[in-house]
Amino acid sequence: MPGCNVPAGPPLPGPPWRGRRGGWPPHQRRHSGRLFLRFAGIFGLLAVLVLGGLALVVFLLTRLFGGDRRTAALVWLSVCGLLFLVPMVAGWVGRRAFRGIARPLANLMTAAEAVADGDLSVRVPVYGRGEFGQLAASFNHMVEELALADQRRRNLTADVAHELRTPLHIIQGNLEGVLDGVYAPTPEHIGATLEETKLLARLVEDLRVLSQAESGQLAMAREPVDVTELLADVATSFSGQAQAAGVTLRTEFGAPRATDPAATAEWVIQGDYGRLDQVLGNLTSNAVRHTLAGGTVTLAASPTAEGVCIVVADTGEGIAAEDLPYVFDRFWRGDRARTHADGAGSGLGLAIARQLVQAHGGRIAVASEPGGGTTFTIDLRRQPA
Repeated sequence: MPGCNVPAGPPLPGPPWRGRRGGWPPHQRRHSGRLFLRFAGIFGLLAVLVLGGLALVVFLLTRLFGGDRRTAALVWLSVCGLLFLVPMVAGWVGRRAFRGIARPLANLMTAAEAVADGDLSVRVPVYGRGEFGQLAASFNHMVEELALADQRRRNLTADVAHELRTPLHIIQGNLEGVLDGVYAPTPEHIGATLEETKLLARLVEDLRVLSQAESGQLAMAREPVDVTELLADVATSFSGQAQAAGVTLRTEFGAPRATDPAATAEWVIQGDYGRLDQVLGNLTSNAVRHTLAGGTVTLAASPTAEGVCIVVADTGEGIAAEDLPYVFDRFWRGDRARTHADGAGSGLGLAIARQLVQAHGGRIAVASEPGGGTTFTIDLRRQPA
């Protein structure tokens, strides 16, 4: 039986980075100018107050100690030195403050306005590792997630429109043909139209389940699930389909099932039996459909240190290497020429399977090569009830 090693998926790529050389629109310079004037005014006021206070202190000290002309000259030189030194210090501090506070704030304000206007490609430079650097990095991550969500929404809209188009055209054509007298309202034509409506209903239900699973709102009836019984039920359900296709369907277990309660507990996880049955049923159905007569589909399981490993393997046609990263995407099909009439599903089954496995705190992975079969591996963890 193959090992249960389900790697974590790679991070999704984000939109391209816009660096400092990309330039900012004119209103970004306006933000910088306004902030600069505010900082200059604040530090200028502080400099005037400091100089005025020092001059007053020097005057009082001179009067108090009864200084002569020499003392007055020394005081004058001291005041002139302070007049020259304090503005320099104030300017240096102001410049540091402007570069460390005003510029990052101006960049964030400009980027926020661009996002509000619908530009999700904008990024802000990250200055250092301080609070403003963390704020800029968090802002960039937020915009990347927004851009990714927007792209997924666009892809979903296009995919759903594509999937609905064919059955709707068939239904419309059949009904118009009956109304125009081209087709007689025979049970065959009515039955064909009814099948297309059932296909639409299944597609809508799959989209509902997928949407709820992705948002974490799918209701889960968690209970102790014996994986050996789960695999036995799936094998029984698809035995007829496998026999009709000339495919051998078998189950394997990595360790003998003992009667000891402690050993029996190794096969039990907390989960939704119906949803797990849906996952394995989808994988088994795909395996049988893509395996030629004389081939084998194997449902295997074995306990692990943290849970149970389930494998669905077939000796079928396999999946091309360039298609493997996309098998869990919505509406993906290995053979894009296949239609629903050829036995292909809606293209949502594997996407739903991944979401349901993740809802159980598990992971799913696939390994395949053309002509060498396909193996889906599911790692389910034991969780408290």
